[in-house]
Amino acid sequence: MDEDVLWAILGLGLVIVELLTGTFYLLVLGIAAFGAAIAAWLGQGFPVQVIIMAAIAALGCYGVHVYRAKNSTRQMAPVDAGQPASFESWVDQGARLARVSYRGASWEALVDGDAAVESGALLYVVTANGNTLKVTSRRPA
Repeated sequence: MDEDVLWAILGLGLVIVELLTGTFYLLVLGIAAFGAAIAAWLGQGFPVQVIIMAAIAALGCYGVHVYRAKNSTRQMAPVDAGQPASFESWVDQGARLARVSYRGASWEALVDGDAAVESGALLYVVTANGNTLKVTSRRPA
């Protein structure tokens, strides 16, 4: 099989996987593989193909990183933001780590602020980081 076809298959595979993840980095790598496929189709050697792919990938990943950093303040608020959670108990009060009831399940939560929180108190989700919620006693705007 020709090198240009292999590069194109790799690029197509990366673009398909990107559709499942949504990070844009795999899309950049897929475009870089297509660039290497074009270089192979034009008769360039394998080292040139790899250099072209690396250059396109590096520039594209840097561009995605800059774009995401610049637009981080305009991103959509988390889905859980502002949703109520019920305080259950402290896991480690000094570290402000607690158990809360949220969406019918018990979650670990990092309680924001210094307010004293009692069992059954209503807290509000600020964000979710993995399986740990960040909650506050004030409803976020």
